[in-house]
Amino acid sequence: MTKTIHVIGGGLAGCEAAWQIAKRGTDVVLHEMRPHRPTPAHQTDGLAELVCSNSLRSDDADYNAVGLLHEELRKAGSLILQSADANKVPAGGALAVDRDGFSASVEQALSALPNVTIKREEITALPPEDWDNVVIATGPLTSEPLAKAIREQTGEDSLSFFDAIAPIIHKDSIDFSKAWYQSRYDKGEGSDYINCPLSKDEYYAFIDALLAGEKVPFHDWEKDTPYFEGCLPIEVMAERGRDTLAYGPGKPVGLTNPNGPKPFAVIQLRQDNKLGTLYNMVGFQTKLRHGEQVRIFRTIPGLENAEFARLGGLHRNTFVNGPKVLDGQLRLKAQPRLRLAGQITGCEGYVESTAIGLLAGLAASAQALGGEFIAPPATTALGAILAHVTGGAHVDTYQPMNVNFGLFPPAPERDERGKKIKGRDRKKLYSDRARADITPWLSQL
Repeated sequence: MTKTIHVIGGGLAGCEAAWQIAKRGTDVVLHEMRPHRPTPAHQTDGLAELVCSNSLRSDDADYNAVGLLHEELRKAGSLILQSADANKVPAGGALAVDRDGFSASVEQALSALPNVTIKREEITALPPEDWDNVVIATGPLTSEPLAKAIREQTGEDSLSFFDAIAPIIHKDSIDFSKAWYQSRYDKGEGSDYINCPLSKDEYYAFIDALLAGEKVPFHDWEKDTPYFEGCLPIEVMAERGRDTLAYGPGKPVGLTNPNGPKPFAVIQLRQDNKLGTLYNMVGFQTKLRHGEQVRIFRTIPGLENAEFARLGGLHRNTFVNGPKVLDGQLRLKAQPRLRLAGQITGCEGYVESTAIGLLAGLAASAQALGGEFIAPPATTALGAILAHVTGGAHVDTYQPMNVNFGLFPPAPERDERGKKIKGRDRKKLYSDRARADITPWLSQL
């Protein structure tokens, strides 16, 4: 007989951890506080609800580290990747999903397992002592009572940053006499995005409006909280320079304009649901007040009559200093019966959160079954992100991180002929090495 494992948090990491535990035969209780305790960012009470975006980013397993992580998770039997593939929507070279279908798929899969119990309740303190194998996967929006309990237990102040959400638009309100379908460089189906062009004058007028627009004010306790660099509000980007957006999410490269002259900048929208009725503004996270968003975004050609299914917003994320407080099995050094998983560990992104959830689930399951958790090789995407949150990063400068090849141990710089390996060839080298190294690790699962 094995003891029940408790997983706190029904986001991507918690659901993945619960799935991995249950599939290995151990009873698991998944605790989710919604709907009894809502968060500032969630819209539903569904498990694995996607908040900021419906994209799991690049699915290119040869030349992109997150695409490689997709591949490894699929091979490891990830519920999240299985559900994402089943609810995929067009997004060029990216893996994007129908939000509602994805969430429902995850919840249905977990509910169908006889050894999974889903409890809708908030855990407001450290779990009782008789819960001797716990995964805390409460994500970046951990409720304050539990966050406070973790801080007190570790003696480590949680680090925090702000994350901003992009608006979602009803497709039938877009003017296609100005907008057009096209993927950058015609990737994917070649028409996976809707593009809205801006001339030079229109672009700078838009930037002026962004800078002048009324923003959501910070509370006093929030004013020194940094943003995550990979998810900056567009106003913050604009404040860094008037051309920043034109070289960022508004860059026109790889796109043509069948409706007029070559644009100075382009606003892209990506399909957000399987029906193709909703599109989100790619990279347009914002902290503008809602009324200002409607006014300013309707100045974009093609969006003059845009109807918004959801406006952008801002929420505060919380994470611990992983390299300082976690061991190599994601256990709190001060309380080894507790593991952390997902974004609360300081990984950043849906896929990375899923990866840490999977690994926490494997570690908790191994403990329950009297076995040994073997970490994936550091040369793999799974191993690289695990190493980052458990010791690979510097304690004094620890910040949230997406998976990237910079987290991998260096590969040879030159080939057998002495020629320097660089660019795409070097990325492929990392991916090929990861595939070779992860195979024996997967076999022991």
